[in-house]
Amino acid sequence: MKIGITCYPTYGGSGVVATELGKALAVNGHTVHFISYAMPFRLNEFSSNIYYHEVDISNYPLFQYPPYSIALASKMADVISFEKLDLLHVHYAIPHAISAFMAKEMLKEKNDPNEDFKLITTLHGTDITLIGQEPSMLEAVKLGLNRSDGITAVSNFLKEKTINSFSPVNDIEVIPNFIDTGYFYKKSCDNYRKVFADQNERVIIHISNFRPVKRVKEIVKIFYDINQAIPSVLLLVGDGPERSEAEHIARDLGIYHKVKFLGRQEAIVELLSISDLMLMPSRTESFGLAALEAMACGVPVIASKVGGLPELIENNKNGCLHEVENIQEMAECAVSILKDIDRLKKFSLSAVKRSKHYDAQKIVPQYEKYYQKILEKTKA
Repeated sequence: MKIGITCYPTYGGSGVVATELGKALAVNGHTVHFISYAMPFRLNEFSSNIYYHEVDISNYPLFQYPPYSIALASKMADVISFEKLDLLHVHYAIPHAISAFMAKEMLKEKNDPNEDFKLITTLHGTDITLIGQEPSMLEAVKLGLNRSDGITAVSNFLKEKTINSFSPVNDIEVIPNFIDTGYFYKKSCDNYRKVFADQNERVIIHISNFRPVKRVKEIVKIFYDINQAIPSVLLLVGDGPERSEAEHIARDLGIYHKVKFLGRQEAIVELLSISDLMLMPSRTESFGLAALEAMACGVPVIASKVGGLPELIENNKNGCLHEVENIQEMAECAVSILKDIDRLKKFSLSAVKRSKHYDAQKIVPQYEKYYQKILEKTKA
């Protein structure tokens, strides 16, 4: 198949999954064309059947905000027409599904024979749970969903949320996020660990884009309680709007020397490999890709009982789930696990076992099967 993929190329779960999907599809013999305003950050290796098409955005002074959605639609239409794509798979409804719909209309306007390309939209979370709920976006999201030939969601939670909020005309297929467990596994990284922690200290980690929904400030407060009970350090990997306040809180609590703000990092596997526990007290998570990556590296996850996290984490088996406001319980649970070596080892082994259910070799074929289903449905 000839497949177009549009995603946000920046640090975040939807872009990671879209890029890894494209790379896996290419390995399976498909031709993949990425269409975005920048090279996806995980697209870091050469493949003879992966192509990247950059969207040119006008900086004309009349526009206070460059019209990216229109520029994206034009680029989509151009790539679809010239490369004769079978389908376009967009990740994140806003604005990608709307841009793809406009691309289809552009091709119809000039009677292009490729106007019947199929559009599949994958929903990742905040495009439905946050941005999509805003009055200025709600009808646009609904239009994008209803003009898609197929819709997938990364969890049952997100599927139900979409149905309740938008009542799309199409059925929604649940295809969970995935990882390459041949890449994400616990490695021997003693040299890394010595950089951050003493021999008797536990290493706790959090990875995100530091948006308010991730509750990084609360993570620092949870760690404060953990650190009072057991020698430990906190690795905060990522960057975003909550970083500055989190740094101030760490200083105010007198634990700044134990909280390592590492910024965005490429060595995620190495950092997970030296960690004992992950904190994810998010306000909402449609899936929790960072949690899955941690579990594959043998790191149990303390998380909020929200969204798709209960579908991934088995409570008191490979992690612990708590009500979002109960940060004190999260801290107590973390301490109890870290102090019990046997329990920590059992949680770690169970986490690795659970992650195998989400290996790319099991999930990518589900996408291929769904692509074929959408293509054949239209022919029928």
